[in-house]
Amino acid sequence: MKFSICLATCFEGVMYPVPFAAPEDFVEQARLCERLGYHSIWGNDHITTQDYVREKFAGRVPAFYEPLITLAMCGQATARIRLGTALLVMPMREPVYLAKQVATLDRLTGGRFILGVGLGAYREEFTALDPRRAEARRGDMLDEGIAAFQRLIGEAKASFEGTHYAFRDIEMQPKPQQDPFPLFVGGHNMAMVERAARHGQGWLPGWRPFAELGERIDRLKDLSEAAGRPRNAVEVAPQFSMLLAGSDAEAEARYMASDLVAHRISLNYTGRDLGHQVTANLIGTPDTVADKITQLAAMGVDHCAALMIPVQTVAEMNEQIEWFARDVMPRFADR
Repeated sequence: MKFSICLATCFEGVMYPVPFAAPEDFVEQARLCERLGYHSIWGNDHITTQDYVREKFAGRVPAFYEPLITLAMCGQATARIRLGTALLVMPMREPVYLAKQVATLDRLTGGRFILGVGLGAYREEFTALDPRRAEARRGDMLDEGIAAFQRLIGEAKASFEGTHYAFRDIEMQPKPQQDPFPLFVGGHNMAMVERAARHGQGWLPGWRPFAELGERIDRLKDLSEAAGRPRNAVEVAPQFSMLLAGSDAEAEARYMASDLVAHRISLNYTGRDLGHQVTANLIGTPDTVADKITQLAAMGVDHCAALMIPVQTVAEMNEQIEWFARDVMPRFADR
């Protein structure tokens, strides 16, 4: 079982107070996670303030740090820990320069980068970035973006002609160091499961009730096999919230008082039953959390990825990172 941490690149207002992290905090956390044995660190991606955050933090604008640049800085300050995006909003990125950035970052960090892509949780960000495409279907843009990306990193001279993107005879060097390159597909609806089965080295969904997550893992494996790939071709790497406390009741109370709950409510359109948000995340004592991870491993989870830690200060976040590494991770060292 792998474990990794999500940095607070774009989580001010969404999960953390405004302000929250300073630039130096990212490097310090990257070094801390490497020292403690985490598999990777990940960066979240937003471009502008969400409507509900603007209302909640009237007059205070959250700082959103671009994740690729932040991870490049962290990569130069570390030697082994892997670096990923959870998730990069592909419909808000131009594909040629994205492929160039990804290949460069992977080369500069010695093959340590993982690109996790998705639609983006908030359509208002997409329409604010490009009002002329306000009616575009982001799923179609994601499909084109993935196809374009794979051509650019895999072909000596790449051309593409789509509805949303087009380029001709692009000779892009360097290619990523990793081959195959680890493209993770995010999102927990069935369309994203199907995309991961066809194109992904990993599937990085948000949390779901455990029974439902297990069903989708089985479906992912069936679809991978139908696509001519091994059943275990796609790493199962759900993104959970994590909060440890001395009792389950204390952990639940702290979680329910956090800003992350408002974020969950703002995502009600995804159909997740918020009544499961404590039981289906890594919330509780170390023993309770370890029991949940044992259940997840049994259903086929390979990686508790980009763990989000709903606290009020960077110091509290670091305490949770250290506590989880000390009292939970060692139990799964040989699993």
